[in-house]
Amino acid sequence: MSGSKKYSVSLPEDLAETVRSQVGPGGFSAYVAEALEHRVAMDRLRETVAGFEADNGPLTREEVDAARAALRHDRSARADDAAA
Repeated sequence: MSGSKKYSVSLPEDLAETVRSQVGPGGFSAYVAEALEHRVAMDRLRETVAGFEADNGPLTREEVDAARAALRHDRSARADDAAA
């Protein structure tokens, strides 16, 4: 991620306090940034899948399961690399 810039956002108080109680005051911004990164990634994935399906028809259950397995393997491999 590049440099940081301060933004003002409105959040439901109970949600913000739940996060703050879990991560402490110093981790709040990082937690929110990670959540936003995840949302952007999911939005891009939806766009990719929609484009694929527009060209090729709906994904089959087998294709979805294979993609999930590949993603799990990739996450496992990264975790293994980080532990080494």
